[in-house]
Amino acid sequence: MKHSIALYLILFSTFPAYAQDVDRTVVLDEVTVKAAKVVNKPDGMIIYPTETQKKNSSNGYGLLEKLALPKLRIDNATHSVSAIDNKGTVQLRINGIIADKQEMVSLDPKSITRIDFIDNPGVRYGDGIAYVINILTRRTDSGYTVGTDLTSALTTLQADGMAYGKWNKGRSEWSLSYGLNGSRTSGSRNMQTADYTLNDGSIHTIERNDVESLQQAFAHNAKISYNWADSTATVLQVSLSESFSKTPGNYSIKEVADGSHRYNATTRDDSKGCSPVLDLYFFRQFTPRQSVTANAVGTYISTHTGSFYDEGTPYRYDVDGKSASLLSEVIYENRLKPFTLSAGLNYSYKHTKNDYHGDASALTAMKNNALYAFGEIKGSLRQLRYALGTGASYIHYTQNGHSYDFWTLRPKVSLTYGFNNGMQLGYSFQMCDRTSLIAMTSAATIRINSMEWMVGNPDLKPSRDREHQLQWSYNTNRWQTFVQGYYKQCLKPNMAHYERTDDNRFIYTQTNQKEIDALNVMAYAGCWILPEKLQIAANGGLFRCFNFGNDYTHCYTSWFCTGSITAYLGNFTLRGYFDNGNRFLEGETKGFNGAYSALQASYSYKDWQVSLTWTNPFDNNYKTYENELLNRNLYKRTADYSKANANCITLNVSWRLSRGNRHKPAERRISLQDNDNGIMKRQSTKH
Repeated sequence: MKHSIALYLILFSTFPAYAQDVDRTVVLDEVTVKAAKVVNKPDGMIIYPTETQKKNSSNGYGLLEKLALPKLRIDNATHSVSAIDNKGTVQLRINGIIADKQEMVSLDPKSITRIDFIDNPGVRYGDGIAYVINILTRRTDSGYTVGTDLTSALTTLQADGMAYGKWNKGRSEWSLSYGLNGSRTSGSRNMQTADYTLNDGSIHTIERNDVESLQQAFAHNAKISYNWADSTATVLQVSLSESFSKTPGNYSIKEVADGSHRYNATTRDDSKGCSPVLDLYFFRQFTPRQSVTANAVGTYISTHTGSFYDEGTPYRYDVDGKSASLLSEVIYENRLKPFTLSAGLNYSYKHTKNDYHGDASALTAMKNNALYAFGEIKGSLRQLRYALGTGASYIHYTQNGHSYDFWTLRPKVSLTYGFNNGMQLGYSFQMCDRTSLIAMTSAATIRINSMEWMVGNPDLKPSRDREHQLQWSYNTNRWQTFVQGYYKQCLKPNMAHYERTDDNRFIYTQTNQKEIDALNVMAYAGCWILPEKLQIAANGGLFRCFNFGNDYTHCYTSWFCTGSITAYLGNFTLRGYFDNGNRFLEGETKGFNGAYSALQASYSYKDWQVSLTWTNPFDNNYKTYENELLNRNLYKRTADYSKANANCITLNVSWRLSRGNRHKPAERRISLQDNDNGIMKRQSTKH
């Protein structure tokens, strides 16, 4: 029966009746926005970048930097976007399609019409996704775009480059891109002090401090895509991509003080992997009101990793991993007069086989089937906008004789009341389940050091989240402000669990425990002091978290703040940014991800742009992270320092040549992605 359902869904998701949801009320075609550049909506905001911002940006990352989006750290020098409020990860999309670094770098800012910033995305976008940035663009009817983007650190050996091209003719578009990046850095230091409470009540202290280290990485990515679009009524997209990565022989030498015994211990890690991905998408607008959208993505991941550590006694293991998955989704939408009705079905299948050999000997074969059905209505009653939806999910999981079936409901409510003077009050509620990383559900055991071991838990079940969000906002042509409160209650969460054995081994695993309560309150303000010339923004907030484990209770209160200023001086752009990092509580670990600051100057001339970024200036010993483990039998403090990320100067040179006429895009509504290889690594946890 299960195989029949899977076959039906696979065939249905690839049948030529796919659709694309194009919201005709917001798609713009060469429209100049004279009103507020930010428009609020129930799940976030719509942002219309100014011509100045687009002109002075070289790619998608560069434009996002200048928007000063709340709660996000955006770095064009490293081509990265991350959240600083500990709510989850950030997902980037271009016309609804999940975008990788290559696509963001090759994106022409001048083609961007608007940006949808979603701060309450829901479970359809994936587990652990806190924010979604969807960039809407125009494309050419005929013509081409070619370009290159080169980034190199001047103070360390780090480089990133890519070349790309797009060709349009009539309804067809071909695109090809290739990216290459590598790094070789030394001087990073990891410092750790651990107090082990033994069975006899005594405390055994071990200090582990790096005295030498080397980190190397190499990767390349290639992608070819074909897009056929009949205006916005029919869209066909096919893409094939391949990525390859390698970390050859990373190592560190630690000075270990184990009581009165002092010696040097060496850590060596290496890995290589490749992943081809085939993405099929089809959209059909049957009538002006009805559409069907479908997507099918096949992913194969092959990985080989090796790890060696000789603290106390030599310990080495290797992993040969293979993973194959099929993700599919179908959505129907009907724009009725009182509201818009949408319904969909999502099916995924994933098979993972990881062979651990050496000192960690295990063969883990995991199969995961997931089915999710959902429906939603959204509309408005005068000044009240609403979205009401619910879904039901079924997860079937098997691994080496372990299995479970998990059913859950996923209701969601969103209400927004708009006042006439640019003020808005919104509330949202949702329930969803969260699954653990595949690595922590494996039946493998690996050694972390001479005293600690990491053990997977095949019986780990998904946790249950309840989320509430309340937001007040006020926008004008020059001002954007809001105050937001967020509360999450997680039932039966997957949290850290430490056990001390009779022979004084300390075992780390994850188990379903009692509850997590988290409260986040923050405020944001952004202002054009001089329109199109000088922009400032700042946001900050308070985070309070309670973790109720089976044998522990921890509470942590932290705060965060960010600030940015951007000045446009003709072809020159000057920008400054600062945040105080991310502080969090996870299980029994109180953590801190380092603060970040940057000064940037860029110059644009015709098809060229050159920028210089000074990251973490005047900081010669940048703290990447710091963790404090609060277990009753194991207290451990770990800090990591990086010379490569300290006082770093980066040069970026980009060139883009475009020719052709533009027309309206067809916004892709759904897009699926899989990049989890399920391999347990000794560095998977920084405890």
